[in-house]
Amino acid sequence: MNTKPLAEQMRPTKLADVIGQAHLLDDGGLLQKIVETKQPVSLILWGPPGTGKTTLARIIAHEVDAE
Repeated sequence: MNTKPLAEQMRPTKLADVIGQAHLLDDGGLLQKIVETKQPVSLILWGPPGTGKTTLARIIAHEVDAE
């Protein structure tokens, strides 16, 4: 039995799992290019709490082998 909260269980773990913002995430999108080149960059993610900013940052960091 998994004891993690449902939100944590369903949190995306790779860029392909993230929904929305197709112009950034689909082939040719800015974030997709960053991940493909494995070149970490500085980004400012802005939005209200609970919209996935930290999750997205963690996914990008993991995909480009950054810390």
